[in-house]
Amino acid sequence: MSALPMRMKLSRDDRPIAIAALFLVAILIAGTIYTWVRFGNAPLLSPTYLLLQLQIGAFLGIVAAGMMIVILISQIDLSVPWTLTAAAMMATAVGGPWAIPLALAIGVTVGIINGLGVAYLRVPSMIFTLGVNAVMRGLMVAHTGGFAPQTEATPLMRTLAAERTLGIPNALFVWLGVSLALVLLLRRAPLGRYIYAIGNKEAAAYLAGVNTRLVTVICFALCGLCSGIAGVLLAGYSQKAYQGMGDAYLLPAIAAVVIGGTNILGGRGRYLGTLVGVILIVLLNSVLSIMDMPEAGRQAIYGSVIILMLLVYGRGERVTS
Repeated sequence: MSALPMRMKLSRDDRPIAIAALFLVAILIAGTIYTWVRFGNAPLLSPTYLLLQLQIGAFLGIVAAGMMIVILISQIDLSVPWTLTAAAMMATAVGGPWAIPLALAIGVTVGIINGLGVAYLRVPSMIFTLGVNAVMRGLMVAHTGGFAPQTEATPLMRTLAAERTLGIPNALFVWLGVSLALVLLLRRAPLGRYIYAIGNKEAAAYLAGVNTRLVTVICFALCGLCSGIAGVLLAGYSQKAYQGMGDAYLLPAIAAVVIGGTNILGGRGRYLGTLVGVILIVLLNSVLSIMDMPEAGRQAIYGSVIILMLLVYGRGERVTS
């Protein structure tokens, strides 16, 4: 009798978050045991170490926030890697007070282009954004001549990404600001209701009076904006921009969103789940690094997680629809 009330308390949206939280605890326990046996200490439980991991996770968290928006409308943005890289490279190239505004403008512009291609040209988002990613890569290679950029991040970029206020990394405050804005957007603003409506059934949303094309463009613009913010922070943390700096964030961002319970087919998901998914991915990556897992193995794990969750959530949606 006691099991039934426990099951009743967890809604369809809460179950994936609870499962991800359990995996998060399991990773912490397994990593702590491994490091204790191998090194004689448990750095994973150190507040200093956890703050450092959250600081690094802020970059992924911001990218995942933007990715969640487009996934909610049943789309995908594969141009994130070189949108992030282009924003970072151009910000460091320009420098001065215009560095950050230029990076954000680049992110929004690329997002608008993606949105127009998907909403008005009706090109599948996976194909269009992948093509835009290739174009951005070509433009940046042409800009640098194929060599590593010799530019540096501005002091403000370094302050936002690498320095601390009251012992807390400034990057966490930026991530917090992005998170609050996204939560308010999804839960309080009419645009949030339109996003979920389009993800559930675009045709029905259109017939209900929603300007589905405009909402799609806005969602991709917001995703591009998040990529621009992440590019600024990553360049500030690294103190410079470099080619391919965004490549490592695409699969983990998608994995974090899906692990957190956002339906890869759109229409359902909570930002709390994405937040838990990001922390899980960051700690998993940390443990795999301690275990000397090569990058190829990590990418294989991220891909496997996405496929597994796609099978679970995708099959569930098709059965219930």
